[in-house]
Amino acid sequence: MKYIRQFGIILLLSFFGEILHYVIPFPIPASIYGILLLFIGLKTSIIPLAMVHETGKFLIEIMPIMFIPAAVGLLNSWQIIAPSFAQYITITILSTVVVIVISGRITQRVIRSQKGGTVHE
Repeated sequence: MKYIRQFGIILLLSFFGEILHYVIPFPIPASIYGILLLFIGLKTSIIPLAMVHETGKFLIEIMPIMFIPAAVGLLNSWQIIAPSFAQYITITILSTVVVIVISGRITQRVIRSQKGGTVHE
């Protein structure tokens, strides 16, 4: 019963994200609104972590399975993707490297600032 309640809370916030997506005219996916609502709820302690912790942990553990439908969708669209496949791969690799570099730099800055050290480029 605990897991159903926790999953219900997450679904409710996702539903509110859908409503915000409908009401707010920005090109932001509804799932982002939902995750922001969850984040704000957790940071302000409106939603205690214990209310969603176990289900959230479970959802993170099964996250790779969630990508299977998207991969099947790509395979079904192969005729459309095939002519530009090299471009897709190039952009994917470059954007991944950029994200890794930026994330690493930010992480280094945060760690150094928490240790009280100076930040050097």
